[in-house]
Amino acid sequence: MSNRPTSSPPIGPPGGGDPTKKAMNFGPSLKRLLGRLSPDKPIVILIFALVTASVVLSSIAPKILGNATNLIFDGIVSKQLQPGTTKEQAVEGLRASGQGQLADMVSGMAVVPGTGIDFDAVGKVLMIVLLLFVCASLFSWLQAYLLNIVVQRTVRRLREDVEQKIHRLPLRYFDTHARGDVLSRVTNDIDNVAQSLQQTLSQLVMSVMTVLGILVMMLWISPLLALIAVATVPLSIMVTAFIAKRSQKHFVAQWKSTGGINAQVEEAFSGHELVKVFGRQQEVEERFRKQNEDLYESSFKAQFISGLVMPAVMFLGNLNYVAIAVVGGMRVASGTMTLGDVQAFIQYSRQFTQPLTQIASMTNLLQSGVASAERVFALLDQDEQSEDPKGAKSPTVDKGRVKFENVTFSYKPEQPLIEDLSLTAEPGQMVAIVGPTGAGKTTLVNLILRFYELNSGRITLDGIDIADMTRDDLRSRIGMVLQDAWLFGGTIRENIAYGKPGATDEEIRRAAEMSYVDKFVHSLPEGYDTVIDEEGSNVSAGEKQLITIARAFISQPSILILDEATSSVDTRTELLVQSATAVLRSDRTSFVIAHRLSTIRDANLIVVMEEGRIVEQGSHEALLESRGAYFRLYNSQFVGAEI
Repeated sequence: MSNRPTSSPPIGPPGGGDPTKKAMNFGPSLKRLLGRLSPDKPIVILIFALVTASVVLSSIAPKILGNATNLIFDGIVSKQLQPGTTKEQAVEGLRASGQGQLADMVSGMAVVPGTGIDFDAVGKVLMIVLLLFVCASLFSWLQAYLLNIVVQRTVRRLREDVEQKIHRLPLRYFDTHARGDVLSRVTNDIDNVAQSLQQTLSQLVMSVMTVLGILVMMLWISPLLALIAVATVPLSIMVTAFIAKRSQKHFVAQWKSTGGINAQVEEAFSGHELVKVFGRQQEVEERFRKQNEDLYESSFKAQFISGLVMPAVMFLGNLNYVAIAVVGGMRVASGTMTLGDVQAFIQYSRQFTQPLTQIASMTNLLQSGVASAERVFALLDQDEQSEDPKGAKSPTVDKGRVKFENVTFSYKPEQPLIEDLSLTAEPGQMVAIVGPTGAGKTTLVNLILRFYELNSGRITLDGIDIADMTRDDLRSRIGMVLQDAWLFGGTIRENIAYGKPGATDEEIRRAAEMSYVDKFVHSLPEGYDTVIDEEGSNVSAGEKQLITIARAFISQPSILILDEATSSVDTRTELLVQSATAVLRSDRTSFVIAHRLSTIRDANLIVVMEEGRIVEQGSHEALLESRGAYFRLYNSQFVGAEI
């Protein structure tokens, strides 16, 4: 058994705290997320240029379209006036007949009495407007296409960074974080970031530029109406900020709960056989129900509260629209504005509030994406394992002599584990490590592999401190077979060859023969090409263990580590494995962690550990004669004198 600290419960990563008490740091996280677009900066600049062009063309079009309205309205009014008179004469005639308000309106119009509608001029205006809208749509499509490229590249780089980060993280991180939560950060959260960027980035830029462009056009047409139009903007911003602040903490809780429920499902699914054997379905279902309820509540609150933004902004926009329509109508009647300008302005006012509404409606999606981004950034910001030393050393000989010199190590400073341990394993020796659960046996071999760094002391391999070697160099000299046999989805041939990339069929077959895999492979329909499913359920536990042993054999390591490697095989297979390892151990150092003392009777050196210390070491016979800790362990298994 391992002495590693137990993993956090599957309800979420440890140390996360209560997400409802402290919302994430939205601004810096959003800035950092947008900063990841910088490698595609030239394309981003082009996108902004296309957005600007599209907005400019879309903003000019209503003003020009208003000219068509003026031409039609002016033509209709001019048809009602006396032909052959001037505009001034027509106005005076209206005043003289008591139609002063109509006279004011006509005075502000470009009419030629009696001429009617100039359809040629109207047609030209409409063609110009059509061309403007077509070009604006084309630019908008092109910027959306380029944005898709930028977003997908950014997310691809983010996935690559996370993948590389995972390989640089120390084993301690995975020991203290639920696997389902880590998987959720790598998959669900990154997918959510991609979706949020795709759906909000372009629209946000377009909306902001549209607001600015339309604001300029409204000021050009009528500063008074523009003032009315923007009067509701500060109120809209205040409403949006007020609602967003209260919904953000629920988005953080939502994605934290998503990670927790993934961890719960992954754990329950991986151990579903044990759940059924021990009749714990009801407990698992209750835990899932609670996790699911937490996710439901946080998701409902996040979406409901943030969903209030859009109707609130729309309500303010409608009030604004009514005010503009009333004031604009009065100004047309007074002759201070043309009908076309009022029409254009009303269209602008709708276009002005629409992007504000869109921005408001996207706040929930943006908040959700940034919440996911922060979870991904939290993974990327984790402390990494120490870098390999510059000018790394490598043993000039490859014999496998391992020496522990006054080694001290603990997972937590307040809980000492291994203290001042010294041990020498000579080449070709089989060193068996035994002791009760929690004694530090697996920790000992993890230190050889540099999965953890020492507190003090050193470990040497063929005279070289392993801290002075690169991890790749060190681990390439070590073959390891774990207590839990792990196979990858693929053929038996590929699983064996995993220990030596590019291995020939002859090398694979020889490793299989040495580990007695060859004996059962021929009974399978496809032989070495039999595909092992993801769970390895189409081969027995013992056969899986033999395949993992073959995988270690093919790598021809200087050091062989067997962590309860024979725990899943029957007695006959155990004898075969022992014979195979005896051949492999020739001129190689081997460490065998064993609870079944029958597997290590022929070990050159048996090390007995208790509470992180070596309390005895020697041969099987010598340790029995000393009648110490090993004698008690032996009797508990074979004599039954002590338990």
